[in-house]
Amino acid sequence: MSRIQPPPPKASKLQLEPHQILLRPLVTEKGVHRATRNNQYAFEIHREATKFDVKRAVEELFDVKVAKVRTQKRKGKMRRYRFRYGRTADWKKAIVQLHEDHRIDFF
Repeated sequence: MSRIQPPPPKASKLQLEPHQILLRPLVTEKGVHRATRNNQYAFEIHREATKFDVKRAVEELFDVKVAKVRTQKRKGKMRRYRFRYGRTADWKKAIVQLHEDHRIDFF
């Protein structure tokens, strides 16, 4: 039985460089726990980036082998400034799982 292949990446209108796709690493308590136990790392990414873009960017920038990429669209929160209400921007998050023998050192 043959393994199911992922669909070919869609031709996006926007061609992003790897340093434009990964905006910043998300270093949180939960993220450090994921990194040590499950070899998963979280990044804030460009809102137009796809899973294939994120995989390519992480492999090029950190010289590692990516096993899986999961993405989330996060809604902005309501914030108050003095007497007015505003809203923070929506953003996109990626959780990247690496192969067992690869690691990324942020510290």
